[in-house]
Amino acid sequence: MIESGIKKVGNDLVFSGVQPTGNLHLGNYLGAIKNWVDFQNSKKCIFCIVDLHAITVSENRKKLDEYSKEVAAAYIASGIEPKKSTIFVQSNVKGHSELAWILGCHTPIGWLNRMTQFKDKAGKNKEKAPLGLYSYPVLMAADILLYKSNFVPVGEDQKQHLELCRDIAQGFNRSYNTDFFPIPEPIITGAATRVMSLKDGKKKMSKSDPSDQSRINLTDSNDQIIKKIQRARTDSLPFPENNKSLEDRPEVENLINIFASISEKPSENIIKEYSGNDFKSFKQDLSDLLISKISKISNEMKKLLSDHVYLNSILSDGAKEAKEISEKNIKEIKKIIKFYI
Repeated sequence: MIESGIKKVGNDLVFSGVQPTGNLHLGNYLGAIKNWVDFQNSKKCIFCIVDLHAITVSENRKKLDEYSKEVAAAYIASGIEPKKSTIFVQSNVKGHSELAWILGCHTPIGWLNRMTQFKDKAGKNKEKAPLGLYSYPVLMAADILLYKSNFVPVGEDQKQHLELCRDIAQGFNRSYNTDFFPIPEPIITGAATRVMSLKDGKKKMSKSDPSDQSRINLTDSNDQIIKKIQRARTDSLPFPENNKSLEDRPEVENLINIFASISEKPSENIIKEYSGNDFKSFKQDLSDLLISKISKISNEMKKLLSDHVYLNSILSDGAKEAKEISEKNIKEIKKIIKFYI
C-alpha cells in the first residue's frame, strides 16, 4: 500500500476536489490544482475527485470513469504526490453520502434558498432542476466536514458554499453541545484564483462554453495554445501602465493575471515590464510560458492514462486511506446524535 502523508505531516488538514467533467483546462489548473502542490509539504492533504457532484448536471453523466482518471492524472502530473497526499474518487467512500443526509437534516431550507449558484445554474427552469443541484452545497459541506478539515482552497464562486459549510458545522456543534467539527477556513491564493474566458473577461473559463477558443485545455497542442492566445480578446487601448488602468478592462486583466500566476510574478511587475509595448509581444511571451508549463503536464497525463494499473492502484489506496478516516468520524458522529450502533 502506498504510504500516506495523512499520518505524518502536522495537525491541519486541507480538503479540496475537482469535478470529473472532461476537458480540464487552465482555469482548473491555475484556480485550484497549481495551488495545492505546496500545501502537501506542510499540511495533511486530501484531494478528492468529486463525481457525486458531477451528476447534478445530466451532460456530465456519460463518461464519469474516464473523466475521473483524467482528473487523477492531472493531479499527479501537476505535482501532487500520492505518497504525500490522499487522492481518491468521492463515490468510493460512502461516508460522503451518509454525512450529506445527516447534515441535510440539520440545514434549514432558508440557508439553501440563499445560494446564488443554484439560481444561476437552474435558470428559469428551476422547477425541473434535480434535487441534487439544490442540495449540492450540503454534500460539499459533508465532503469537508467528513474529514474534520481545517482549510479548504476555494475559488470566488465557492466562497458562499464554504460559508454555508461553516454555518452547518457551527449549527451542528451547538445542537449537540460539542466541538466535534472544526470550523473550516478558506484558502484563496494567487493572482488567477478565478480564470476567465479568453473571449469574455466577465465569464469564468469553462468547459461548458460552446467555443473551444474561450479556454486553454490541458491537452491542447503548442499550436493550439499559440492560436488561442493570439486570438484572445483584449481591446483597442494601449497596454496598461498600472493596476488602476485595468479598471473596466476585464479581458486584459485576465491575461495579465494568467501571466502573473504562471510566471509567479506580481501583476505589477508584468505591467511594468510590458507598459509602452503592444499586446503582440506580451501575447507571444504568454504563449511561450503556457507551452512550457502545459506541455509538461499534458505529456505526463498521457503517460499516466496509459498506465491503468498504476492509476487504479493510486485511487484504490487513496480510497482505503479516506475510508479509514471517514469511518472513524462517522462512528463518532453517530454517537453524538445518539444513533443505535
